[in-house]
Amino acid sequence: MKQRFPKLIPEAMTSAQKEVAAEISAGPRGEVRGPFIALIHNAELARRMQQLGEHLRWKSKLPPSLIELAVLITAREWNCQHEWYMHEKLARKAGLEPRIFEAVAQGREPQGMSADESLVYRASKQAHSSGRLDDDTFAAASERFGLDGVLELLVLNGYYSAMAMVLNTAGMDLPDHATPPLQPL
Repeated sequence: MKQRFPKLIPEAMTSAQKEVAAEISAGPRGEVRGPFIALIHNAELARRMQQLGEHLRWKSKLPPSLIELAVLITAREWNCQHEWYMHEKLARKAGLEPRIFEAVAQGREPQGMSADESLVYRASKQAHSSGRLDDDTFAAASERFGLDGVLELLVLNGYYSAMAMVLNTAGMDLPDHATPPLQPL
């Protein structure tokens, strides 16, 4: 697929785009990359999405390994090669066992997960399949993570679903022209 949202050089940006690009570059991302290459074409949307993403990735009460598990489940749900490629590395760095994300990549429920991993897996799969958590999963998640943690988990799945749609539509090559990591299910 051809890249549909060209990477903007500063000279081609509006003043609003330059401002948002500077904000993104000054934050933990360090540069306009990934879905923000496309999103910067709508400066205010890019700003809002960046702020939400920054909270979910770097200020969440959920530990990084659980965040990355939810992101990888989302990437698999949407067959988002770019999201998987980037977040598999982050999952490894966060200490998520490779056997867990390898099973997710193959569309299987991982075996031998911790209680927290199993809960995040179940909640994320329910969020994607029905748009809601059943009573038992909600009760378990709210007891374990609090109501604020349940909301972060739900929004994390929704945010990365939106990012997957942007990335899948944008048609960007993977970094270093890597081979797509996900096989069709």
